[in-house]
Amino acid sequence: MTSGVVTFRNGTLFDGTRLQFGQAIVFREGALAALVPDDQVRNEGQVIDLNGDIISPGYVDLQVNGGDGVMFNDDPSVATIRRIAGAHRKLGVVSLLPTLITDTPEKTRAAVEAAIQAVRDGVQGVAGLHLEGPHLSVERKGAHDADLIRPMQDSDLEALIAAAAELPCLKVTLAPEAVTKEQVRSLFEAGVLVSLGHSNADFATCQHYAAAGARCVTHLFNAMSQLGNREPGLVGSALANGSLSAGLIADSIHVHPEVIRAAWAAKTAPGQIFLVSDAMAVAGTDQTEFELEGRRITRTDGRLTLDDGTLAGADLDLTTAIQVLVTQVGVPLQDALAAATTYPGQLLGQSGSQPLRFDAMIRISADLDACDWLPALG
Repeated sequence: MTSGVVTFRNGTLFDGTRLQFGQAIVFREGALAALVPDDQVRNEGQVIDLNGDIISPGYVDLQVNGGDGVMFNDDPSVATIRRIAGAHRKLGVVSLLPTLITDTPEKTRAAVEAAIQAVRDGVQGVAGLHLEGPHLSVERKGAHDADLIRPMQDSDLEALIAAAAELPCLKVTLAPEAVTKEQVRSLFEAGVLVSLGHSNADFATCQHYAAAGARCVTHLFNAMSQLGNREPGLVGSALANGSLSAGLIADSIHVHPEVIRAAWAAKTAPGQIFLVSDAMAVAGTDQTEFELEGRRITRTDGRLTLDDGTLAGADLDLTTAIQVLVTQVGVPLQDALAAATTYPGQLLGQSGSQPLRFDAMIRISADLDACDWLPALG
């Protein structure tokens, strides 16, 4: 329901910055129109009792590898993007970046073309493209295919700059070991969201690459040089450098809750830690296994692993990630919600100054274990 008047009472509004308690939330003709004391609700239009639930902008996920039983790598096409975006829409995601894991040059070109066409076609929720590789460190490859990892060539740089001109957002995860600072500077100047990841680079090197234009770190703590007593590594750079934001897989498997707690307290602003799902094909399904480029990935007790035990993406949605932050780490609710909405949205260039729209907002259960779109309530 996006026309007329709809009022929600007995709940909480997260407006993208802070929580609003004790207020009835009034939408008129699809936009947030007013907040009024809960005991002064007018019987105009439809009145819905939230029973303590939360209304929030939909989630923004900058790392989505798959969903609805398919991986973007399997078939980098508009049809695949549409299917993945649809699966994550059901999980509360309003904007996402379909993510291609390290693959061949041919697959990479196909992914770029598909993302550009999906944006032109107006596929709901698609905000651009994330290329995670192939310009990474073999030493920190994680589940990426080492045979496909390679240094960035001039032709790669030219292709990325051209793609950035056609996409609302092009995010590229790369390692200093495989690219030069000059290449990073060129990508930054072309509007590419450069993210450091899958790297064993030392602290000083990471700081230099941030100065050259890198603005993010991909899945903090995973597949990177760690925080040591004499060498802070990429983790230390992510936390100490205010120009860097960092994606986090908050499933309590990729990163221990106590480590998240320490990182949250240590992060230097204005850069922020934000949530990503790193979701794979199983998102939105009950599948127990799938394949990535011929390699079996098994789903067991919330883990996705290759046959050798290597973690391969995550079995996670952002509602669950928020729940982990709040209940296991102790992050304030409004900060956890911002980490799934406002912070990643800012990296996409979303200012947050637009009116809150009924059809772009979700209802999150008070115990943080489910969500639904507001239009589904009408």
